[in-house]
Amino acid sequence: MRERTFCLVKPDGVQRGLVGEIMKRFENRGLQLVALKMVRISRQLAEEYYAEHVGKPFFPGLVDYVTSGPAVAMLWDGDNAVAIVRKMMGATDPVKAEPGTIRADFGLNIGRNVIHGSDSVQSANREAALFFKPDEIHAYERAHDKWIHG
Repeated sequence: MRERTFCLVKPDGVQRGLVGEIMKRFENRGLQLVALKMVRISRQLAEEYYAEHVGKPFFPGLVDYVTSGPAVAMLWDGDNAVAIVRKMMGATDPVKAEPGTIRADFGLNIGRNVIHGSDSVQSANREAALFFKPDEIHAYERAHDKWIHG
């Protein structure tokens, strides 16, 4: 099933120069990049973005972290995009992530795990709307899509 998923390369991933490597992994898998933006997340946006964590003890630190430097917001399209990206990212805690996943390869600890990805299509839609205007999302055909999607 074709769907879209939202990803955010967090400030530690940007500072460490991992954006291109992460994008390459998703493109090599066959996902299609439909929106891309480098952002400096405001406290207000961070609090809305992480709204499900309000009241949890780690919430203030999470907001401080995601607002500490530029991040890169991306929207990916493809068959089962949410599940594929989540599998490619690995467990939230890099120590528990499977070898070969983004977090296992690049994450240092649960507080510096390089990337966020939506956990459902509904979350992807909500998160994408926080970062992208409709005219910043691009649908287009690639010559090799028939070889990926059939």
